[in-house]
Amino acid sequence: MEQRTSRLTILIDPQKKELFEHLCAREDQTPSQVVRRLIRDYIEFQLGRPWRPGESIDEALKR
Repeated sequence: MEQRTSRLTILIDPQKKELFEHLCAREDQTPSQVVRRLIRDYIEFQLGRPWRPGESIDEALKR
């Protein structure tokens, strides 16, 4: 797991946020955990391969 963190602020309508939070709770996950998983899945989809923590942006994009 990555050690350092950075904040990502998004704007979302209140009803969608509330539903998202309830669905996350139903899976016993925090919204942050789900968003991190979604971001990682997106990165790996775009790269077409698994991403390695610690891999630099340049390394990831040149493969």
